[in-house]
Amino acid sequence: MRKPMMAGNWKMNMTVAEALALTRQIVQLVGDTTAVEMLLCPPSVCLHPLKAISSAMPFSLGAQNCHWQDSGAFTGEISPPMLQGLADYVILGHSERRQLFGETDETVNKKTHAALTHQLAPIVCVGESLDQNESGQTAAIITAQVQAALAGLSAEQLQSLVIAYEPIWAIGTGRAATAETAGEICGLVRNILRESHGGSVADTTRVLYGGSTKPDNIGEIMEQPDIDGALIGGASLEAASYAQMVKITAEQYGG
Repeated sequence: MRKPMMAGNWKMNMTVAEALALTRQIVQLVGDTTAVEMLLCPPSVCLHPLKAISSAMPFSLGAQNCHWQDSGAFTGEISPPMLQGLADYVILGHSERRQLFGETDETVNKKTHAALTHQLAPIVCVGESLDQNESGQTAAIITAQVQAALAGLSAEQLQSLVIAYEPIWAIGTGRAATAETAGEICGLVRNILRESHGGSVADTTRVLYGGSTKPDNIGEIMEQPDIDGALIGGASLEAASYAQMVKITAEQYGG
């Protein structure tokens, strides 16, 4: 059984002091919940301080991005070796990175290879724009993005992989996909994995949904059999809402 994940993407929010305070509030609110993997993805400057307290707290840490090179003249970038020991996961190919910073399917693939080489579990984001959705291109876009991101990787390499389906038109807009639509596309992602890397990878890979997820809709989203969790934006910046989403999910999974 795939363990559900509630991944909080804090984006460019939170000072170190704010991050520590928010994390402590979350941990206090969720109590001894173990049925859900809680993943916090703070800004990179907060990773070390949060890692220092993580051994006594029930959460994993993720970075929001990494470069594909180990080192070099890439001002402002963070390499996979720099994240080793600080993060368990790394978000790759988020639509904001693609739209605002010129990331492509090719660079997402390079980063996925690099992350896996350095024992970082990639959370590969895929998603279509509103125009693509309304013109019936969703399946083609998602298929192309997943195939491109995982090109050249073996089934063995993908044991820690997570894929997050985030329709661009639903991110930060308050307009979430219906639970049924989200479940359908996450099922498509699983079928793509089955065709490209076999049934074992498809059956064990966690597929998350992201895009205006919140306590009000997480229950019905998590009822979908092919959805294993959520990549949460704004709602993860509020301890009460994130903790509530964890608890709702845990209850559905019997924990």
